[in-house]
Amino acid sequence: MTEGNFVDYIKLHLKSGNGGKGSAHLRREKYIPKGGPDGGDGGRGGHIIFKANKDLWTLFHLKFKRHIKATHGEHGSKQTSTGADGEDQYIEVPLGTVIRDTNTNEVIKEMTEHDEEYIVVEGGMGGKGNAHFKSSTNQTPRFAQPGIPGQELDITLELKLLADVGLVGFPNAGKSTLLSVITAAKPKIANYEFTTLKPNLGIVEYRDYKTFVVADIPGIIEGAAEGKGLGYRFLRHIERNSTLLFLIPADAPSVKEQYEILLDELRRYNPELLDKSRVIAISKADLLDDELKTELAEEIEHAFDHIPHVFISSIAQQGLLPLKDLLWKTLNEDKDKVTS
Repeated sequence: MTEGNFVDYIKLHLKSGNGGKGSAHLRREKYIPKGGPDGGDGGRGGHIIFKANKDLWTLFHLKFKRHIKATHGEHGSKQTSTGADGEDQYIEVPLGTVIRDTNTNEVIKEMTEHDEEYIVVEGGMGGKGNAHFKSSTNQTPRFAQPGIPGQELDITLELKLLADVGLVGFPNAGKSTLLSVITAAKPKIANYEFTTLKPNLGIVEYRDYKTFVVADIPGIIEGAAEGKGLGYRFLRHIERNSTLLFLIPADAPSVKEQYEILLDELRRYNPELLDKSRVIAISKADLLDDELKTELAEEIEHAFDHIPHVFISSIAQQGLLPLKDLLWKTLNEDKDKVTS
């Protein structure tokens, strides 16, 4: 998936099908005088149905579809024949897609299970034919119900990536490089800030054929929650990660200060993010000699006594297996908490 093909925000206008009219037909056949009403019902209008698909990673396939309409139900006819239902429109979306009402911003549905289906806009019901309205006092009703019009709705689709681990860090902290080394992903890597303009996903292969998913989120800067830098748009992608991996370069002026800034931006965006498990990785550790590494380790243990940390170097391939071990252990601890 190329960076240009990653689409995580779409607005659509939906319109379901109208219900078909009921028939007011009166039976007329040779040798059968006063045959009576035999009008059939109209067909239901087509629904617009969203379906979750685990094989999709982006909303790109909907980028150029601004209006989606379902077909109308057909009208009823003689001999109590019911009109055909309108054809339902199915819209496939990736797991993690949130459907919102554009006008009220209300969440309509979150699609999180493969093959899960949800009717977002229902088609109009078909009208009843005059055969339903005959009685002892009205044996030849010459009327039938019209079909109910379909519904219209403006919706916004937001994709929140479903990954086990979310990479959090300042621009140029080495997140893309780490993702490219521990997974088969090929994110854009360059020596300037904001190289990553779209989130990237990668699957980490662990021991005994185990795997977990890591998401590289575009770099956060101080003030991101107010829209600075790339803003808060991509912060939503870490809302569903169970573990946050804070990546802080070894040459940072202050590891603690960078961590506190990152944590504060997450808090201002969504305080619930602070409830997630955290792991700290000191990147570019090949720049440190043993003495500096020992001093920095003591500083980290003093500042973050309850948060596990590890020294890594993606370029030198140092500390990557201990990092995987630590992430796997943290992820499984989270699963045990959920099941207990």
